Amino acid sequence: MEPFTNDRLQLPRNMIENSMFEEEPDVVDLAKEPCLHPLEPDEVEYEPRGSRLLVRGLGEHELDEDEEDYESSAKLLGMSFMNRSSGLRNSAAGYRQNSDGTCPAPSARTIGVCVCIILLAVAIILAIYFLPRCTFTKEGCHKNNRPTEPIQPIATNGKLFPWAQIRLPTAVTPVRYDLTLHPNLTSMTFRGSVTISLQALQATWNIILHSTGHNISRVTFMTAVSSQEKEVDVLEYPLHEQIAIVAPETLLEGHNYTLKIEYSANISSSYYGFYGISYRDESNEKKYFAATQFEPLAARSAFPCFDEPAFKATFVIRIKRDEQYTALSNMPKKSSVVLEDGLVQDEFFESVKMSTYLVAFIVGEMKNLSQDVNGTLVSIYAVPEKIGQVQHALETTVKLLDFYQSYFEIQYPLKKLDLVAIPDFEAGAMENWGLLTFREETLLYDANTSSVADRKLVTKVIAHELAHQWFGNLVTMQWWNDVWLNEGFATFMEYFSLEKIFGELSSYEDFLDARFKTMKKDSLNSSHPISSSSVESSEQIEEMFDSLSYFKGASLLLMLKTYLSEDIFQHAIILYLHNHSYTSIHSDDLWDSFNEFTNKTLDVKKMMRTWTLQKGFPLVTVQRKGKQILVQQERFCLNVKPEIQPSDASSLWHIPLSYITDGKNYSKHRSVSLLDKKSGVINLTEEVQWIKVNTNMTGYYIVHYADDNWEALIKQLKINPYVLSDKDRANLINNIFELAGLGKVSLQRAFDLIDYLRNETYTAPISEALFQTELIYNLLDKLGHVDLASRLVNKVFKLLQSQIQQQTWTDEGTPSTRELRSVLLDFACAHRLENCSAAALKLFFDWMASNGTQSLPTDVMTTVFKAGAKTEGGWSFLLSKYVSLGSEAEKNKILEALASSEDVRKLYWLMKKSLDGDLIRTQKLSFIIRTVARHFPGHLLAWDFVKENWSKLVQKFHLGSYTIQSIVAGSTHLFATKAHLSEVQAFFENQSEATFRLRCVQEALEVIQLNMQWVEKNLKTLTYWL
Repeated sequence: MEPFTNDRLQLPRNMIENSMFEEEPDVVDLAKEPCLHPLEPDEVEYEPRGSRLLVRGLGEHELDEDEEDYESSAKLLGMSFMNRSSGLRNSAAGYRQNSDGTCPAPSARTIGVCVCIILLAVAIILAIYFLPRCTFTKEGCHKNNRPTEPIQPIATNGKLFPWAQIRLPTAVTPVRYDLTLHPNLTSMTFRGSVTISLQALQATWNIILHSTGHNISRVTFMTAVSSQEKEVDVLEYPLHEQIAIVAPETLLEGHNYTLKIEYSANISSSYYGFYGISYRDESNEKKYFAATQFEPLAARSAFPCFDEPAFKATFVIRIKRDEQYTALSNMPKKSSVVLEDGLVQDEFFESVKMSTYLVAFIVGEMKNLSQDVNGTLVSIYAVPEKIGQVQHALETTVKLLDFYQSYFEIQYPLKKLDLVAIPDFEAGAMENWGLLTFREETLLYDANTSSVADRKLVTKVIAHELAHQWFGNLVTMQWWNDVWLNEGFATFMEYFSLEKIFGELSSYEDFLDARFKTMKKDSLNSSHPISSSSVESSEQIEEMFDSLSYFKGASLLLMLKTYLSEDIFQHAIILYLHNHSYTSIHSDDLWDSFNEFTNKTLDVKKMMRTWTLQKGFPLVTVQRKGKQILVQQERFCLNVKPEIQPSDASSLWHIPLSYITDGKNYSKHRSVSLLDKKSGVINLTEEVQWIKVNTNMTGYYIVHYADDNWEALIKQLKINPYVLSDKDRANLINNIFELAGLGKVSLQRAFDLIDYLRNETYTAPISEALFQTELIYNLLDKLGHVDLASRLVNKVFKLLQSQIQQQTWTDEGTPSTRELRSVLLDFACAHRLENCSAAALKLFFDWMASNGTQSLPTDVMTTVFKAGAKTEGGWSFLLSKYVSLGSEAEKNKILEALASSEDVRKLYWLMKKSLDGDLIRTQKLSFIIRTVARHFPGHLLAWDFVKENWSKLVQKFHLGSYTIQSIVAGSTHLFATKAHLSEVQAFFENQSEATFRLRCVQEALEVIQLNMQWVEKNLKTLTYWL
């Protein structure tokens, strides 16, 4: 799945994360023994009951009499904590002996008192046992202590539910699903029937599977030796979205059985499961459409199933539909039959063996463009009025399919490959086997309004989803803790394939940019390993779909490919795919395939486990001493609590070091032995003036140069920057600013390094410099240091003035040159430099005068629209065009401009309309919130909107999802005051415990604290220096 983001990766966050997952106890696999009886007490799972801090806030005030205050209110009154304590006071009554040595009988009063004390003690003990346990301190009850509440699962009918774990037992496995669905797109309901062929792997009475939101009307059971169906009862346990069928007889190991479930349900109104949408066509007629998004946990809402990736099976799917609709599924259509009631039933061929999250079906009005590629029919589908925008996607898909089949040496196994543009779709795209689904903006390309960045986006997303047909579909991770095996590989192949067959797009610039942003996120304490053992709950699973799984995973594969050589890398992954086709695997299975090609000279598993099983990445410090280069490693960590540092043992990586120097013998990329200890030595054959480690930034680490090597590199950049590649120059800019944030170098030295930018002509270094300085500008601007922010902009402008003056308002040049033009003109117009806004406004008013028919250069269209949106008439005109236009590329540019307005009422209206989902699709809401929050007028407004609509947001987008991560980070990442920190913390503490423990929430709090630290450390210096 491709999470959608159409701006630079939002960090220190979006794509966001952390190890604030609490360690979960190991799952007890109850399936190891036949489950022939209800759970014994010692088999009961322990689950948390929430205990919450009570926080109250004050400080609301009126904007005017009609409007609520959408300015941030962070005035905390204080906290009150609920503490529980218990104690027993025992007073022993003295007994006097009788004269005969015996004790007298206790009095009635004594007995009564004793009984009361015993009852009180029992009551207190029970209360302590059943209430959440926590440590009582002056700070109150800490949420992160694991409360323990015994739960004997109880089904909805009051009977005992025979399974207590979140993960399903493995006593029974599905072999084949036969699924029939009849969706009604008017009432947004559907009826379904699923027949599941099962095999018992262990003796058991119980069949446990997933189901949620279904009204189950009938369940029948049949053995392989008997054709007689027996109706059986079903137990439902909604907490784990599970149902249990108690078989009428023992299921015997190795025997086959059939389970048939008839049910009905609502078509979902969110973006999960089998969901429905409405849209208006070019005639403004309302149309209906239904599609699926099952990854990771939503197949269970469409049909009862074993909804875990390791339970692979085949699927036969039938869909009943109205005649005007087209139905699609994973496999080619086998037959279409007109039924007596006028409906059409489409049956699709039996699928290959696959996981439930890859099942897909779509019902709607669509047209397609197709081409046969060596026996596979490739088709691009869109709603009828947009069929003219699919040609680029078809040509791109054909090229990529041919490349992947050749590179992997495994043919795509299906007879058809459909790519469908969905009118309303939360993710960027989804890799369902044979039926890939996309947002319209990630699949459709309009030559008149799509920029070079739009073209690159469409090409990248198609490449990502096609790569999944091998990495994820053919070979699947065993469980969601290893989702990086899917997403990291697909992301790596996305950039690798573009480099091979679409080299003119310079996609390496985007990959480099993504690595920089991902490392910024991974440097936080709230980061997490990309292969984590503590992934159980739905929120934890959703949170694994973050930039670390995608881009850190891809970065580690790039590092490994560079170190081993491209040839060894290719042969290892071919072996991996061949050995594990149609199965589920762990990370170690991948490394074992690599070890077969390294001839025991390198233990790839040992090396790569240091990168996948611990969070963060290393800081390599380099020191020149004559012909020796001394290197040492430690964890690079932006720590809000410097006293808490990881132990030595947990912060050791096996690092492939590469370097170049000014010496004649080292002008090319060189790899050296792994740095697998805390320190090491590189011996050169000559003394050198400078050394640049991590050539082309292929390694996932940051480099700090001790002594005078930074000065030597700064000097070299000023003399002749082009002895270093553009990747290396961008890498140096990134590293020195990140090190300044860590306090390893001064901020002034970082600005000394970018002084060379006057002579820079490449996109990657300029983009990185603008990103780093924009972060500083945003902090100063949001804190009200307007003069200081202005001086910073002027300093950067002087460095880039020559390049800005050379830009033209055209679409001329290479793709990289065109993207640089977009970046530079957007910077100049945003800060009203060089009469940029006047030029943009002239283009805008000419376009407006033509009623939007005049052609605008696509690469500067967003900049032109932003300038126009700041005018009263321009904003209204853009909104009218947004509603009426058919090009998603042009609509996105307009939407970014609308969200960049300086009128807070317009900004609030935009967010509200997107949440409503009619005029502006709800899929655009996270983008709107992030855009609003970037600019001064809206950065408080965006956060207040999130607070006010939190319950609606998590209902629409699911707690922990990529979209929620994006919204939380995007609305808070520029806060830098104690008041905002307190407000954000108080808000999330007042939500559910699961919400407060979200990694994106913990990351947001950490980023605010880091912003505060940065300002405290650098503000005086910056004021003096600028």
